[in-house]
Amino acid sequence: MLFGRTPELPTPEQALKGRATPEFEVPSRHTVLGNPLLGPYPDGLEIADFGLGCFWGAERKFWQTEGVWTTYVGYQGGYTENPSYEEVCSGLTGHTEAVRVVFDPTRVSYATLLKLFWESHNPTQGFRQGNDVGTQYRSAIYTHSADQEAAAVASRDAYQQVLTSARHGEITTTILPAAPRPFWPAEGYHQQYLDKNPDGYCGIGGTGLQLDSPSETNWGRACPTGIAPAPEANK
Repeated sequence: MLFGRTPELPTPEQALKGRATPEFEVPSRHTVLGNPLLGPYPDGLEIADFGLGCFWGAERKFWQTEGVWTTYVGYQGGYTENPSYEEVCSGLTGHTEAVRVVFDPTRVSYATLLKLFWESHNPTQGFRQGNDVGTQYRSAIYTHSADQEAAAVASRDAYQQVLTSARHGEITTTILPAAPRPFWPAEGYHQQYLDKNPDGYCGIGGTGLQLDSPSETNWGRACPTGIAPAPEANK
């Protein structure tokens, strides 16, 4: 899985075992929004989890969105407990780089976040995103309710029509429930990285193709937003 070989996900038996407790502390507050990263969160907020390539640029896309209360980056979808960045980059954890978005559904809908997700990266590239190659850069949505899952699937199908019309390939995005797939927060220096390093690397780039506004499409009307209560914290 390393040293120029074609990226592939490890099996649970091959994956690094990780550790019961993290080896580092996560900052308490968002450097841009000022709100707590890990909670507790005010009542009524909801959670969305997205993987769309290098999480530095992905996180900035979402914290710049009105109605988003806080964001933080981490690792999700694999097997290793409390992984480090180096372990994830080895390809031996099964995780993808992800951003957790805590949002106010009265100000921004889950459908709007999905639209931003699809348009901010190329979801047809498998285990890569642009020049970033590896299983940790795969496209993924981890849902927190049946309504989120329905909206994610319907938006994927709608965006596939857009891509197909423009002669792009098939979407490779994974859509799975978040519940059995813990979100492990990344090291402090990764959190809001592009706020601390405005000229830092950002590998995020979409196809240039837009998904119709959710207020104008069937998938937006038929699939309600989030409805996922935010937990007090993710430890």
